[in-house]
Amino acid sequence: MQRAGDTEQSAWASRLLAALALVFGVVGGSHALQIVDDRGVTVTLPASPQRIVSLLPSLAETVCALDRCQRLVGVDRYSVYPESLRKLPQVGGGLDPNIEAIVALRPDVVLMSRSSRAGARLEALGLKVVALEPKTHADVQRVILKVGQLLEVPDAQRIWRAIDAGVSAAAQSLPAHVRGVRVYFEVNQGPYAASEASFIGETLTRLGARNVVPGALGPFPKLNPEFVVRANPDLIMIGQRSVDALQTRPGWQSIRALREKRVCDFPADQADVLVRPGPRMAEAARLMARCLETKAPGAKP
Repeated sequence: MQRAGDTEQSAWASRLLAALALVFGVVGGSHALQIVDDRGVTVTLPASPQRIVSLLPSLAETVCALDRCQRLVGVDRYSVYPESLRKLPQVGGGLDPNIEAIVALRPDVVLMSRSSRAGARLEALGLKVVALEPKTHADVQRVILKVGQLLEVPDAQRIWRAIDAGVSAAAQSLPAHVRGVRVYFEVNQGPYAASEASFIGETLTRLGARNVVPGALGPFPKLNPEFVVRANPDLIMIGQRSVDALQTRPGWQSIRALREKRVCDFPADQADVLVRPGPRMAEAARLMARCLETKAPGAKP
């Protein structure tokens, strides 16, 4: 026969076990997630974010490539791929975001570039910010893995493997006359160019071309137009939005690429693919390879 003291002790032990089970059940059911962004800031989240605002097109594309597009609740005005992003609320640009609109979307995290000035303001309002800056191939691979960590996607590396294989396939498809072709790639009027040190420049190198803009100038330097005249590239790659300005620049009529009409002017949708360091870089390599094959000196008419 159980004594009264034993009964009370047993009941107390049962309550303690139940309480511990409840505590550990709660802790086990949700775990904190930490990520170190490109500012060197450790961002701690209670769980993988379900509501995401992206202020950089390549980051939004990466979220979608990792099959988490449904978590995006807002994007910047330049995020138009995949098509579903066009239906989301737009919150301005990376450099001029609408802070009030972002706050109203109640995001668990805001993805943005390191160069954006909005991070401190958003954090002061209590929002979590992860700043990532892909400028090179190594950066793109690292950023994909970081976003995969944030979204708890176990095999984010598969995205980079597909990019890498696609760039290699584009390089292998090119004929011998392409090797060593000297290329000037303009990313925006200014002129701003993609140098050897940029992800675009690295793709050109893998395709066997030579970039006339050295990496020592930075990934995307603003050039003196005379620099390009002196460099005298064999071929120019540029968006259709900027191509008309080429002939009006002093001295540019003497550039070999313009004299021989070796200019690839990409329509807006293709230009967007080319200048975004993310999941569509293999497609960008194919566009550049097609340009090199058809416009480089020695190409068949």
